[in-house]
Amino acid sequence: MPPMLPSPVSLVVAGGGPAGFLAAITAAETAPGSSVLVLEATPEPLHKVLISGGGRCNVTHACWEARALVGHYPRGGRALLGPFSGFAPAEAVAWFAERGLELVQEDDGRLFPRTNRSSSVVDCLRRAAGRAGVVLRTGASLQSAEALPQGGFRLRLRGGEELFSERLVLATGSHPSGHRLAGSLGHALVQPVPSLFTLRLQGGLLAGLAGVTQDPVELELQPDGLTSRFRQRGPLLITHWGVSGPAVLRLTAFAARDLRQSGYRGTLRIDWSGGRREPELQECFARLRREQARRQLATARPWPELSRRLWVALLEAQGVDPQRRWADLGRQPQQALIRALRDTGLEVVGKGPFGEEFVTAGGVPLGEVNTATMESRLTPGLYLVGELLDVDGITGGFNFQHCWTSGWLAGRAIGA
Repeated sequence: MPPMLPSPVSLVVAGGGPAGFLAAITAAETAPGSSVLVLEATPEPLHKVLISGGGRCNVTHACWEARALVGHYPRGGRALLGPFSGFAPAEAVAWFAERGLELVQEDDGRLFPRTNRSSSVVDCLRRAAGRAGVVLRTGASLQSAEALPQGGFRLRLRGGEELFSERLVLATGSHPSGHRLAGSLGHALVQPVPSLFTLRLQGGLLAGLAGVTQDPVELELQPDGLTSRFRQRGPLLITHWGVSGPAVLRLTAFAARDLRQSGYRGTLRIDWSGGRREPELQECFARLRREQARRQLATARPWPELSRRLWVALLEAQGVDPQRRWADLGRQPQQALIRALRDTGLEVVGKGPFGEEFVTAGGVPLGEVNTATMESRLTPGLYLVGELLDVDGITGGFNFQHCWTSGWLAGRAIGA
């Protein structure tokens, strides 16, 4: 006879992050009285929620149409159209509101808790889990999972404890343990690579400009040895090692695999003017020569939003004395400055500091999952959600939205 197993649990969720909590809460609320257990390997569940957004937590984004929403995911794309048609940002906002957490929209579309504290999001999720009867065990790491012929799963925890579960949700994020568990249950793995990271540049123009922000800029990146080109527009922050900011993070998200292939080397071209055409800049310079003729170039920038420190660096890089008056600016240096404003080329020599990557690209292929329910197509009763899947979004709340969506879909299907 097979060995006796502990009394079965209706559902075990491996991973106490945003996707795991949504799956557990939704399953317990959909099927009251079912036994739902969340296993979190660390002492603190929802830690990523707590530290996200500088302690504010960008819960989601005000991109209300599913077809527009999928465009913010470098990996996932069209396969997410169905899931987002069922649970998108509007549904996420309503879900949190029903449980006492109001989200407010900022000018750029990001949605944060009105309290402006990520702890409010954590508290909301933990209260909802408690009310639904979800049991949370911290410091409990799932070491192995075996799908049984009669259905259900034999689970072994760190320390040797065993338990039996009718359903299993893997919500382990990008941690290698989740990849190992998914692989043991028959799934393939798209090799994870860093996504949403800053770029390290070869000195030169930007040396000494750390802290300068320019908004908007237009970026074009070409990884070495490849024909692919990636473009983004938005705010850019100059750092001690290179460039960061929303535009750079979006750029590296879409270029993640090509940059990995090129060894994180390439050419970054920056349009500091934000897309102004050459005739527009010619007219701007002509107006400054007329109206600011006696003023020095350093003190009268082409437009007010152009960083003074950056403008002076561009002047010096073109061999133009910042103390020169606008009236004395000749045609040749003017053309050189316009070219520099519209097209500064910089050498990419690597990623930013190790460990600062926000997201990974890779995981279980979406083709191995029924995206209507998040159930495995290979192992019945197994559900895969969140960052364990080969899905990643750009900054702005999109990665959390996928966690809420996939967790909710899995929980609803399990509870039903």
